[in-house]
Amino acid sequence: MDGTPIFDIKPYLPYADCVPDARGGFADVVKNYALDVEIPEIYLSKLPEEHRECVRQILAGDPRPSYQNDPDRVYGMEYAGYEIKFRVKDCVLTVCEIGQSNNRKTIRRT
Repeated sequence: MDGTPIFDIKPYLPYADCVPDARGGFADVVKNYALDVEIPEIYLSKLPEEHRECVRQILAGDPRPSYQNDPDRVYGMEYAGYEIKFRVKDCVLTVCEIGQSNNRKTIRRT
């Protein structure tokens, strides 16, 4: 605002940045695992078939904040107009609800 430069300092990520043999320090640790995903048929049937595999892959990647690990907490995410709620316990993600999202944006033409 007053002409002072702003420095945006981030860790170097060798797997994502342009010098692959560089060292990333604390950022070298890459989360490389997948959760087992259980979607009961009663919920899976609410998703169109063309979205099911993508939702399963997103959930397997663990969309929770990395600092959260409460097996009793219900987490949620939105995908393709659906709200998906789930719990995670012992590396198993279990979907406990799927419904239409209330956050659909309406496009108005003038």
